[in-house]
Amino acid sequence: MPTGKPESGRTPRTDEAILESISDGVFTVDAGWNITSFNRAAEEITGVGRADAIGRRCSDVFRSSLCGQECALGRTLKTGKPVINLSAYIVNAAGERIPVSLSTAVLRDASGRVIGGVETFRDLSEIEALRRELEAHVHVGEISSRSPLMRRVLEVLPAVAASPSTVLILGETGTGKEVVARTIHAQSPRCRGPFVAVNCGALPETLLESELFGYRAGAFTGAVKDRPGRFALARGGTLFLDEITEIPPAMQVKLLRVLQERTYEPLGSLQPESTDARVIVAANRDPAGQVRRGLLREDLYYRINVVRIELPPLRRRMEDLPLLAGEFIARFNRLQGKRVAGIAPATLPLLMAHDWPGNIRELENVIERAFILCSEGAIEPRHLPEEIAGGEAGPGAGGRMRSAHDILEAQAIRSALEQAGYNRLRAARELGIHKTTLFRKIKKLGIALPDRDGRSREGGSRGAEGAVRRF
Repeated sequence: MPTGKPESGRTPRTDEAILESISDGVFTVDAGWNITSFNRAAEEITGVGRADAIGRRCSDVFRSSLCGQECALGRTLKTGKPVINLSAYIVNAAGERIPVSLSTAVLRDASGRVIGGVETFRDLSEIEALRRELEAHVHVGEISSRSPLMRRVLEVLPAVAASPSTVLILGETGTGKEVVARTIHAQSPRCRGPFVAVNCGALPETLLESELFGYRAGAFTGAVKDRPGRFALARGGTLFLDEITEIPPAMQVKLLRVLQERTYEPLGSLQPESTDARVIVAANRDPAGQVRRGLLREDLYYRINVVRIELPPLRRRMEDLPLLAGEFIARFNRLQGKRVAGIAPATLPLLMAHDWPGNIRELENVIERAFILCSEGAIEPRHLPEEIAGGEAGPGAGGRMRSAHDILEAQAIRSALEQAGYNRLRAARELGIHKTTLFRKIKKLGIALPDRDGRSREGGSRGAEGAVRRF
C-alpha cells in the first residue's frame, strides 16, 4: 500500500510490481474521489478494465453497499483512522453481487501531505459459497443437519417411516440412534400409537424375556399377577430394541419367531399372543461381524436387516457441530432459565478439533457442563473440559488446521469427495469451484486422498454398491 515515502532501495516501479502481484484489489483516489490507480486484481474482481476505471469516481465503478454516507474511505479521510476488514459487497460489471472484505487508509505524498485515499478489497465469493453450503440444512422431524452424509439419511426417512418393514439402525454410541427411531415413528402412520424402547444390553436373559413378552401370574416366585410385556405395550405403535447384538442366543430364537410369525408366548402361558408392533432395532457393533463370530444368528440378522440406516459419527459430520451446539444451548437455556449467548469465537476451533469419541451425546454433556460454569454471555474455553480446552486435536480431526473455517472447509471438501466416490472433478463441480482450486485447497488443508481417484468404473460401481447397501 503506497502510503508515504518509499523505503530505501524501492522505486515507484517496484511498488507497482508488488501491487500487480498481490491477489487483493487495490485502488487509490485523489481529493475529488477520482480513481488514480487500479491494480490487476481490482480489474479481475470488478470486471472493469484499468483504462475504464482511472479518472472515474470510485462510486461509479464499484456500486458498493457502503457508497454514499456509509463510505468507509470517506470516513477514513475524515477521521484519519484506517478501516480494517469491513464486510461489504460490490456489484461487478456483469451486474453480479460480490461479497468483499475491505480496508482503507489515508494516502500521503513524500512530504506527508494528504493527497487522497487507498482501499484494498478481497473477494469473499468462495467463502460465502461455502458458508451458504454449510448453513443449508435438511430438517426431518426433530433432526436437522447440514452434513451431506446425514442428508442422505434424512432424505430416506419419510419413505422408511411410511413402510411397515423392520429397520436396522447402525452407529457408534451416542450418534442418535434412538432419536432417529423416534423420528421414524413420529413420521409413520403409527405416530398416534406408543413408542416403546428397550435396551437389550442392559438386562440379563431371564429379565429380558419377561420384559419383552410379559408373564402370567404364578410363572415364577413373586409373579402374583399378569404383567404385559413390551410387545403387548407397543401394539399399534413401534417397539425399539437397542443393542440388538447383545441378546443371548436363546433369546435370539424367540425374537426371530416374533419377527417371522408376529406371535409370542408370555412366561407361564401356553397360549400364544399376536403383536402388530413395528420393530426398529439398533446396534453399535457391526451385526455381520457378530454373525461371523457366532454371537448373532444368521437368520435373525437377515430378518432384521430389511431396511438399514447407518449414522455417521460426529467426527465425519463436523458441519453439524455448531448447529447441534446451538440447539443444546437453546434447550438448556429453557430448562435452566439462563441466558447463555452461544459459543465464543475462541471456543469453536477447540470444539471442532476434538475427535468426539462419544459423538453427539458427548457434545451434549460438554455443553451441559459448560452451563454449570457459565451463567451468561458466551461459552469460553475455560468452561470446557481440560481434554478439549487443551486444544489437543484427535487423530482424525485435522490437528494442523489453524481455524474453525479451515476445519469446516476441509469437512465440506471431504464430504463432497466421499459423495463423488473421490472423483475430484465431480467433487469440484458439486462444490461449485474449479478443479484447480479444489486441488490447491486439498494440498493446503492436508486432506489425505486414496490412491484411486474415483474415475475408474470399478471405483464408481463400488461407491454405488455401498450406497445401496447402506439404505
